[in-house]
Amino acid sequence: MSPTRLSNLAIVVVEDHNDTRRFLGIFLGDLGAKVVLAGNAIEGLAAVKTYHPNLVLSDISMPGRDGFGLLSDIRALGPDAGGNVPVIAMTAFVDRARILNAGFKAFLSKPFSPETLVETILTALND
Repeated sequence: MSPTRLSNLAIVVVEDHNDTRRFLGIFLGDLGAKVVLAGNAIEGLAAVKTYHPNLVLSDISMPGRDGFGLLSDIRALGPDAGGNVPVIAMTAFVDRARILNAGFKAFLSKPFSPETLVETILTALND
């Protein structure tokens, strides 16, 4: 994959598992993205408010506020504050229909390949 495939994209990654969060940060950064890592929904919402990213990758199953709650909080910000940012759900447990009906732009079923991750990001941004 080209090291500039995601150049100049700001991506917030919200993932409670440290290893997964770090891997995503390194991988996306190596492709040119500016990545902000958040370990939970509260940190993720703060990152969206601060950085106004092009995209959010969010785990669904997290302690405390889950990915559905985070999506709701992001949408409540309104368009001027970044509330319309595309959000991609990442999970191994919740069904695709429920996620898409909730308003996520796309769905990644864990485990997913690096190629699938990049293609899902690009598709979500170009829709």
